[in-house]
Amino acid sequence: MKLSLVKDLLDAVVLAGESHLDEEVQSGFGCDLMSDVLCFAKEDAILLTGLVNKQVLNTADMANMNSIIFVRNKMPSQEMIEIAKERNLLVMSTKYILFESCGILYKNGLKGAHLR
Repeated sequence: MKLSLVKDLLDAVVLAGESHLDEEVQSGFGCDLMSDVLCFAKEDAILLTGLVNKQVLNTADMANMNSIIFVRNKMPSQEMIEIAKERNLLVMSTKYILFESCGILYKNGLKGAHLR
């Protein structure tokens, strides 16, 4: 699935990394517990989370996940946006809750990113 379609399906706002919207993604992982992301998520998946702090950026970077979607209209700080730009991460925000966001993407063909 193209990341531009992810953006459209979730009616998301791009906060950083707009140049990545033409890229494909194969799976997604919804989680607020970053230790689970490190243990269970596949590389190159979209990370969907309601947790908004620098640890999310660090976790995504360590897990080789290049796309982050903050749910529930959560907005990272300007400092986080600058860090995301430096790390070349796509960061978006959507109004949908985590459950709905994952469901919308799954219903439209995106698979879950679990068990590396």
